[in-house]
Amino acid sequence: MKAVVCRSPGDLVLEERPAPGPPPSGWALVAVSHVGICGTDYHIFEGKHPFLAYPRIMGHEVSGTVIEVGDGVDLAIGEPVIINPYLACGKCIACRHGKPNCCVKIEVLGVYRDGAMCERILVPAQNLYSANGLSLADAAAVEFLAIGAHAVRRSRADPGARTLVIGAGPIGLGTALFARIARLDVTLLDMSAERLGFAASELGFATLDGSEGSATDLVRDATGDEGFDVVFDATGNTQSVQSAFAHVAHGGTLVLVSVVKDDIVFSDPEFHKREMTLVGSRNALRADFDHVAVSIRDGVVPLAKLVTHRTTLGDTPRDLARWAHEKSGLIKAVIQVG
Repeated sequence: MKAVVCRSPGDLVLEERPAPGPPPSGWALVAVSHVGICGTDYHIFEGKHPFLAYPRIMGHEVSGTVIEVGDGVDLAIGEPVIINPYLACGKCIACRHGKPNCCVKIEVLGVYRDGAMCERILVPAQNLYSANGLSLADAAAVEFLAIGAHAVRRSRADPGARTLVIGAGPIGLGTALFARIARLDVTLLDMSAERLGFAASELGFATLDGSEGSATDLVRDATGDEGFDVVFDATGNTQSVQSAFAHVAHGGTLVLVSVVKDDIVFSDPEFHKREMTLVGSRNALRADFDHVAVSIRDGVVPLAKLVTHRTTLGDTPRDLARWAHEKSGLIKAVIQVG
C-alpha cells in the first residue's frame, strides 16, 4: 500500500509499505478515506515532538470504510466509520474509571504508533464509531472538534457564562464553537489579526486582538475589570498559559486545552483569593465524538469554512511541508486518500 512516511525531521516521502494482514480478534481493517492534518503532524515534520520515534506514518484525524473484521467484531463490511485514535489499555486506573482518553498506557495513532496517512489501517473495533449519515470528508473532522467539545464539557460552565478562548487556531476555534453550542457567551483572544478577522467575519465571534495592547488590559476593559467566568487556553504557549490565570474572574474556571512541556508557575495568593478551579483537558471521549457528529449533522458546525485546504495522499509530502511554513489562510487541511 502507499503511505506517507516522515523518515526524520523535514524528510517526508510517499513510500510503498506492506499492507496490514487480516485483523486479529476484536480488530477491524479499515480503508482510509480522509485524514485531517493536525498541528501535531506539523510538529512531527519539524522535529518538535518530544516523544516521537522516527520513521513514523502520521495521521490521527481519520474516516474510512470497514473492509474486513476479526472474530467477535459486530461491524458490517462497507460500514463508514470515524476512527477514535486513542488506543487505551482498558485496565489502568483511568480506564477503570471511564476515562480512556487519559489512559496510563495510551497509544495515539500517528504519534506513538503508525497512523492513517496510508491506504489501510488496523484499528480495535471499540475505536470505530459509525459515521451515521456524515460524509466521509466531514467524518474526518470529528476528532479535532471533539477536543474542544471535551474541554467545554470539562468546564461544567453554565449557559450564559462569560467565556474567553485564548488561541484562534483549529483547536481554539473548535472550542469556541462548542462553547457557543453550549450557550456560553464567547470571546476569542489571539495575537493574529488574520485569524481574529476570520473568527469575527466568518464565524461571528467577538474578539480581542492581543497584538494591540496588554491582554490584561484588554480583558479588564472587556469585562469591567471582573474577568471571565471561564477561560480556555488553546495556544500551546507557556507564557500564554501562565498569563491566563489573571484573566479568570473570582469563582471562575481555567481550562488548559493545549499542553506545554514546561512547568507552569502561578501566584498562589491570586489563585486562592479567587477560589479558582483549574482543569486539565486531554483528548476526548466517545460522548464527545457523538456530540460533534450530531452537531455536524444538525448544521451548527460550519465545516465548509473551517476546512480551507485539501490535498491527496500523493501530494501530501509537498503540501504538508509547504503548509508547515505558509500559514496564511490556513485553518484545517484534509487529505483525500480513498
